[in-house]
Amino acid sequence: MTDPTTPESNPYAAPAYGSSTGGTPAKSPVLSIISLITGILGVVSGFFGWGLLFSIAAVVLGHLGKKKEPAARGFWLTGLITGYVGIAINAIVLILGIIAAAAILSDPNILNQ
Repeated sequence: MTDPTTPESNPYAAPAYGSSTGGTPAKSPVLSIISLITGILGVVSGFFGWGLLFSIAAVVLGHLGKKKEPAARGFWLTGLITGYVGIAINAIVLILGIIAAAAILSDPNILNQ
């Protein structure tokens, strides 16, 4: 029989914040967080044509985070999405830059109008 003055432990209760069931502290999702940050940087700097490396890093780190840190789904998924969007933005800016350069080189007087 159990003592009525001591509370019984709930086997279905969630572990306390910051602890895991194994007794060791939970690891920080470093790869996923860096993927998120580089993805945002890739999108923002992509409008200026400088974000391609950030976007590629976000995609690579997002896939690594997906593999190694599945619990941090929000971070690595956002990093993947912003990374791919950043790559698309950078590609569009690059294509528009090539078109503008070709227009200027084909008619040097286009800037004097």
